[in-house]
Amino acid sequence: MDKIDRTYLRYARYAVQWGIFLFLLYAGYRFFFFVEHFLTAETASEEVARAILDSRFPSVEGFLPIGALMSLKLWVTEGIFDVTHPAALVIFVAALIMALVLRKGFCGWICPVGAVSDVAWKVGKKIFGKNLIIPRYADYGLRSMKYILMAFFIYVVVLKMPAFAILQFIGGDYYKIADVKMLFFFTKMTTTTATALSLLFVLSLLYKNFWCRYLCPYGALLGLVSFFSPLKVTRNEQACIHCGKCTKNCPSLLPVEQLKSVRSPECTGCLTCLSHCPAKDALDLSLLKRNALHPLLFAFLIIAVFFGSIGIAKMTGNWHSAVTYEEYKRIVPQTEHLDHP
Repeated sequence: MDKIDRTYLRYARYAVQWGIFLFLLYAGYRFFFFVEHFLTAETASEEVARAILDSRFPSVEGFLPIGALMSLKLWVTEGIFDVTHPAALVIFVAALIMALVLRKGFCGWICPVGAVSDVAWKVGKKIFGKNLIIPRYADYGLRSMKYILMAFFIYVVVLKMPAFAILQFIGGDYYKIADVKMLFFFTKMTTTTATALSLLFVLSLLYKNFWCRYLCPYGALLGLVSFFSPLKVTRNEQACIHCGKCTKNCPSLLPVEQLKSVRSPECTGCLTCLSHCPAKDALDLSLLKRNALHPLLFAFLIIAVFFGSIGIAKMTGNWHSAVTYEEYKRIVPQTEHLDHP
C-alpha cells in the first residue's frame, strides 16, 4: 500500500466521522423543533400529526446507551424487541458487532463524541504547542474509572435488573421521552452541567481524548469485546524503519513502534498509525494472524456493518419508535417534572 493510499485512508475516516456528526447536528436541529411542537398548546390534524412524527430522526436515540443495554438484555432473555426506542438498541448492537469483528471501529469511525474529542486535542496542541501526558501510574488509575462505570452499569442492568422491571421501565412515561430529557440536558443546561462540560472541554484540549480514555463506559465495553476480534494492527520488524510516527500520532497513546501486534482495548481501529507510516509493509491489518486485510476494505466494512444494521432495522420495522403523537403530546410538557422511576 503506497503513501497516497494511506493519506486517502486518513481523510476517508474524517469524512465518515464528520459526515455522521453533521447529520446528527441536523437530526438534533429537527428534534428541537419536534419537541417545541409538543410544548405548545397547538392541536394538529391526523395528517399534520403524522408529518410531525416523521420529522423526528430515530438517530437521536444513539445517545441512550444505558436504555439500549436494558433493551438488549430484554431482547436476549425474553425475545422482546424494544419498540419505545428501537434505534437505540440497533445502534448499540451495531457497535458491539463492530467491536467483535472490527476492533473498536465504532469509536474510531462513527462516534460523534470521539470526533469532537479528536478535534479538541488537536486544537489544544495548536494553541499550547503540545498535549500533556499524565504519568503512567496515574494514567492506569484514571483509566480504571471508565471500567468501574462500565462494571456498575452491567451489574445494575445485566445482573440485577429483572426482565419484568426492564419491560416496565421501557414502557413507562420516563423512558418514552428519555431522548427529550437528553435534549434538555444541553438546551436547558444547569450551572453544574455547564461547569462540568467546560472542565471536560479544557481537559480535552490539554490531553488526548480525555473523555474517551478515562471516562467513557461505552468505549470500555467495546474495548473488552474487541479482545475477541480476529483483526489487529501488526508490525513487521524487518520493514519497520523506527521513525516513531505511528506511536507519535496514535490518539490512544499506544507504543505501536514497540509492539509486534496491537491488542490493547484502547485501540479504536482508527488506523492513524497506518496512515502515517512511511515504510511499505511495516504496518498492516492482520486477520487471524495470517491473512492481511486491506485498510480500505476495513473502512468499507465499518460503513457496511453500521449502515447495514440500520437498513435491516428499517426493513424489519425495528427502527422507528412506536410512541404515538398523543403520548408525546401528553408527556413532553411534563418532561422537566418527570424523575427516574
